Amino acid sequence: MALLELRGISKSYPRTAGWLQWRSRESRVVDNVSFAIDGGETLGLVGESGSGKSTVARIALGLLPPTSGEAFFGGQSVTHASGAGLRRLRRRMQPVFQDPFAALNPRMTVAAILAEPGRIHRSAGLAPRSVGDLLGEVGMDASALPRFPHEFSGGQRQRINIARALALRPELLVLDEPLSALDVSVAAQIANLLRQLQRSLGLSYLFISHSMPLVRYLSARIAVMRAGRLVEVGESESICRQPRDPYTRLL
Repeated sequence: MALLELRGISKSYPRTAGWLQWRSRESRVVDNVSFAIDGGETLGLVGESGSGKSTVARIALGLLPPTSGEAFFGGQSVTHASGAGLRRLRRRMQPVFQDPFAALNPRMTVAAILAEPGRIHRSAGLAPRSVGDLLGEVGMDASALPRFPHEFSGGQRQRINIARALALRPELLVLDEPLSALDVSVAAQIANLLRQLQRSLGLSYLFISHSMPLVRYLSARIAVMRAGRLVEVGESESICRQPRDPYTRLL
């Protein structure tokens, strides 16, 4: 059984056709997307900005309802889950967002940021890792705990974001452009950290990016997305060496 599975996911939004026309029409941003991620696997979702990648991520996490189709995690429906059931599922899959500063509360210390998931999910029956251990796992020292986000570099902030995502011992991280706001050398360090964490913790990743080299480096399989649709899915080396779709060759 796949850990995460999306079946025929579509997402549309209403839009007006123009002020002279009273009728409205739909704008479809995701169109019949299906894929699965096994335990311990990384699937890279690659495409240009506006291709619908982040919408897919939000649907997978249960943060956004699809117009049609269904998302499953561990065989349980994310799409139709609610209340305590949805909270239990979300504990098992955590996001890491693109902007490492906007994702952190500037009024909270690092210690409070890392402790917050445990506070929110304190009834889940699973003790979170200690905040000191979390920082150590992402290559930071416990001296960072009393400090605030503005005191750190972009790469350090992203390490803090990753540490927070690991607090509840999730099985899947949804990484939505986690390296695009960093310079090249720092992004390489974070990419290596993600590989190391996957090996040591047995994590699965949905890694979203517009960079084919990054996706190739981190992913076992690649799904190429264009204008809301998947145009190609396959093994990483096969996709990169012998792409079937012209859009994949452009990327």
